[in-house]
Amino acid sequence: MAIPDTDATERAEPEPPAAQDPSLSPAEGHVEHMHSPVPTVLHHHHEPAPAPIDQVDRAPRGVKLAKISQTGDRVFRALATTAGLAIVLLVLFVGIFLLALALPSLQADQDNFFTSRNWTVSGNELRFGIAGLLWTTVLSSILAMAIAVPIAVGVALCLTQYLHKRASGPVSFVVDLLAAVPSIIFGLWGLTVLGPFLAPGAEWLINKIGWIPLFSENIDPKGSVFVAAVVLAIMILPIVSAISRDVFAQTPRDHIEAALSLGATRWEVIRTAVLPYGRSGVISASMLGLGRALGETIAVMIILSTPAQGSPFSPSIFAGGETFASKIANNAAEFDSPSKTGAFIAAGLVLFVVTFAVNAIARIIAERGGAKS
Repeated sequence: MAIPDTDATERAEPEPPAAQDPSLSPAEGHVEHMHSPVPTVLHHHHEPAPAPIDQVDRAPRGVKLAKISQTGDRVFRALATTAGLAIVLLVLFVGIFLLALALPSLQADQDNFFTSRNWTVSGNELRFGIAGLLWTTVLSSILAMAIAVPIAVGVALCLTQYLHKRASGPVSFVVDLLAAVPSIIFGLWGLTVLGPFLAPGAEWLINKIGWIPLFSENIDPKGSVFVAAVVLAIMILPIVSAISRDVFAQTPRDHIEAALSLGATRWEVIRTAVLPYGRSGVISASMLGLGRALGETIAVMIILSTPAQGSPFSPSIFAGGETFASKIANNAAEFDSPSKTGAFIAAGLVLFVVTFAVNAIARIIAERGGAKS
């Protein structure tokens, strides 16, 4: 009797679906298909286990920012505002002080204060005016600016655009040293050395163009407005040169390289890129130098020869004269009465107003020049 093949029977009868693993059973409503030779991968999604309660309590709930104190900003703003107001109040105080002391003498003046050249303040009679003082002050300052500004700008361009840095440093140092020379040294040098040196040139100008009132003949060309203007030009040269040099050195390198890439020469680069960028700075530097020239006292007082009382007026640059500052300095020892003191303070008030107006106009011109560039 043959024994049945049990292995073949087990292979022939597949396991019923109920005997399969329940976790691998098809979902409800799923239609059962025939077995595929490609195995099917089933993905099981497990929910993350909840964190322990103690860990939940310790978890950070946000970034806690430190408190920002504005005390420093408030203190600095208060100090800056106080400094600005202090300057404004100081200027107003000086103007009010000069006006209060000069007003009684101005009311007692028997001549026209703006057109008269007389200056008689001794005794009870007051006859004084500022026409001659104003002309000498403005003429010497403008002439000094005409000499100093072109030279200072040329020096600044040479130091920033032509000389190597190793050479420009020492030269800049030497130019800046001129600002450290005292005014009395410039005055003595101008009187004893520069005046005689310029005398032949002054005589040549008088012979050639003396028919022009501005260059007419004068008795003493050594102590003239022309010599004082040259000394003033040397004194303001380091101021204008230093500021112009700093402005030219800040010209954007892109502007210079753009001009060079278009085939511009060195002068064309300076004319199209450097000078337009530094225009406002040069104007500001020039006005600072003009303020120094208007208020210079000792050097001008030593150089200028004082004309005699009642002498005719001469508009020539080779004539003598007195500026506001030199007039006050020459007569400082005579401030023995309120009326006499008020006359000289009135001259100082005019100088104060002129200097203030010049700086205000320079500020406007500099802002417009900066906006255009």
